[in-house]
Amino acid sequence: MRVAWSARAVRDLDAIFDYIALDDPVAALSWVKRLQARARLAGGAPLAGRIVPEVQHTDVREVFSRSYRIVYRVLDAEIHVLTVFEGHRLLPRDAVSDDEGRDP
Repeated sequence: MRVAWSARAVRDLDAIFDYIALDDPVAALSWVKRLQARARLAGGAPLAGRIVPEVQHTDVREVFSRSYRIVYRVLDAEIHVLTVFEGHRLLPRDAVSDDEGRDP
């Protein structure tokens, strides 16, 4: 399946990059690429991701990349990545409504 990124998810990736880049810009780029690759893998088997506990909608799933949660909505021919955030936090309340798909 095609993987589209919401505006929020793109901002999340930018923020993750900026934070890590304060210490190591090379590592920051590696992290962002790893997160994008994990989302592409989720596109290959979108229903394999777990249902997001905070939402309990069967079309909203998540996968993990180390300590990051990648939350996406499953559509007919693609997934929309809704947000990417540190896994110890709860899903932001407004993240699920932001399902505008964009390429990062």
